[in-house]
Parts: sequence; structure tokens; C-alpha cells
Amino acid sequence: MCNHQNPRPSRRRMLSLMAASTAALGLGVRPRLAQAAATPIDLPKPGPKDTCPVCGMFVAKYPEWVATVLYADGHADHFDGSKDFFKYLHDMEKYAQGRTADQITGMGVTEYYSLKMIEAHGAIYAIGSDVLGPMGHELIPLMNEADASDFLKDHKGKRTLAFDEVKDDLLTRLDNGQTD
Repeated sequence: MCNHQNPRPSRRRMLSLMAASTAALGLGVRPRLAQAAATPIDLPKPGPKDTCPVCGMFVAKYPEWVATVLYADGHADHFDGSKDFFKYLHDMEKYAQGRTADQITGMGVTEYYSLKMIEAHGAIYAIGSDVLGPMGHELIPLMNEADASDFLKDHKGKRTLAFDEVKDDLLTRLDNGQTD
């Protein structure tokens, strides 16, 4: 069962909307735009029969959690969350037999707030929050530092990680219900 809740607008988002509204009315207040760390990426979407190569779940049932790896030959593997995506990347010999990392042409994760696919290397991953994914405790992809800061406050998150900071021992702890 997916526990992704539609988040209510954060304080930062509400202030930005108010500033945009007053600017539109000619009152001279302009919203400050956050600098993005991750960029949107166009990758194939999972079909109804696509299963996660790590856990076997049907991925299309959880569109707000999808992560995708695209290969040069056009084949795509889809995951029901960032946690399984990282497990796959860390043990391709087990989960992607006959494929290598140098054959990958694109990797994306679904960003929590926008629900858009963003480039996995640029995403910021929050852990230790009260938001659970289809497989329990999850790495929550966020587009930029401002969203990550809001997410940590709004969802009792413990910390954020960059792509290269996600290690096997963390994935094991998340699977065991430890939120770090």
C-alpha cells in the first residue's frame, strides 16, 4: 500500500505563492526562485506488467515512487522506489545479469513534491521521515535544497544524502525499519 500523502503546501511554498500573487497585482513583491539541483529527465514509463527487478512488485501501481534505469539498447528497468533502485545499482551482477553500468544512458527518480521524473545523480535524498513508500522506509527524492529543508521539517526527516552517499548498509537499515 502506498503511503504517499498529498503534502499540504509548506510555509516556503505559501510565501512564494503570496509573493507571486502580489507581484501579479503590481504590488512590487517578487518571489525568490530556488536554484534546482536536479533537472527533469524524460525516461520511459513502466507498463502495467513491469515488475521491479529487486522485489518483484508491479511498478506502475506506484507512479509517485517510480525510479528508472535506461540502457543504450532502449531497455528500461523500473523500480517501486529509490531504495530498490540503489540496491540494483549496487549489485548489478545480481539484479541486471548481462548488463553493466557503462551501458546505462539515463537514470531517474520521481521527485516527491512535483511527482516529475528527475535525474537521479542531482536529486537530494531524505531519510528518516514519517513518509513511507511501497516497501516501507524509503529514500525520498527531492529536487533542491529548499525542498529538502522543508521536507525534513514537515515530515520529521533526519538528514539528506547526495547520490554517492547512499551505501548498502543504509539500505539494509531502512529495510530493517531503522530510520537512521
